[in-house]
Amino acid sequence: VQLQASGGGLVQAGGPLRLSCAASGGTFSTYVMAWFRQAPGNEREFVAAVSRSGVNTAFADSMKGRFTVSRDNAKSTVYLQMNSLKPEDTAVYYCAAKPSYWSSSYVATAAGQYDYWGQGTLVTVSS
Repeated sequence: VQLQASGGGLVQAGGPLRLSCAASGGTFSTYVMAWFRQAPGNEREFVAAVSRSGVNTAFADSMKGRFTVSRDNAKSTVYLQMNSLKPEDTAVYYCAAKPSYWSSSYVATAAGQYDYWGQGTLVTVSS
């Protein structure tokens, strides 16, 4: 499956931004989808994941209450809605896919657990 992330840009602190990731070449509904981010000098870190149906979601602790993740299987697209953005949210954001069932007792949060990656979209939050 090929993933194409979009929606990044420059936003002021406190503002919102929505990222999109369009998938092609695979059966989108069979993939757990996730968002990661990587700031300069840092490792790629988990942001959020959504189950194949979109019913179940998981977030890194620092994103809970500010970010939401959703998907539209009819459009083969996953979204990351980011609110109350902070300068420390500045990073390249990547979408990723993992052909897997969802487990509420264990969510894959390591980058190495995902098989397919988009090219990344830069989010810059100004103070």
